[in-house]
Amino acid sequence: MAVRLTAKERQRLQKRRRQARVLFIGALVIAMAIAAASILARDGGSFWPGAGDTRDKVQMADVQEQVAALAWVDVDLLQVNDYSRPGTSLRKVNAIVVHYVGNPGTTAAQNRSFYSNLATTHETSASSNFLIGLDGEILECVPVNEVAYCSNSRNNDTISIECCHPDETGQFNDETYAALVRLTAWLCQALELDPADDIIRHYDITGKICPKYYVEHDDAWIAYKDDVRVALDALELQQEEADGLTPPLRG
Repeated sequence: MAVRLTAKERQRLQKRRRQARVLFIGALVIAMAIAAASILARDGGSFWPGAGDTRDKVQMADVQEQVAALAWVDVDLLQVNDYSRPGTSLRKVNAIVVHYVGNPGTTAAQNRSFYSNLATTHETSASSNFLIGLDGEILECVPVNEVAYCSNSRNNDTISIECCHPDETGQFNDETYAALVRLTAWLCQALELDPADDIIRHYDITGKICPKYYVEHDDAWIAYKDDVRVALDALELQQEEADGLTPPLRG
């Protein structure tokens, strides 16, 4: 049997419903404010999409300035083009990807020329942030604060290093290997990355056998990352000594 409400009872019911709606909207606003505060803390001070990019881009630009000041890196940047240097900002780096060029005996300069010529030939899209040659020379082709076309789905959050090799085994010679260890240790320090987790192979992204020797010989890959850890520890100790946090070693 339906219950009939008086006019006053209907008014009280409508009032309670309005109050409930106000409470619900208030709770929703509070929840959105909490979410916005979380985004602010994460993205550097602004709720609006993309506004946090400035902070991260400035940090990466600072790292690029540091790279340009390294005496042992030759900054030889490609011209901006759609096929090898798109000019897209790299907001954050989560890993360093190691590659091999796949052309035995070719030099860093020759591989850089290949990247550069793609602007004309349109043959494919390819590049790397760094190239390491057979004599241990290091060329920076794409700034570390820009995307390079080297690591497929990870182009947008990684720095890529292509290494030359003398033969088809893909094993790096001593000069190339030493330069790779030095560069990756420096990048790990500058970007606060962990060699154990944040240095990966092209193979780890796509399954491609690259860098060939270090895919086919896991022990060599593990040894390489151990060498980077040793080099990184040495860099961090030097930094602590320079900052006056640790007394210099006596020998």
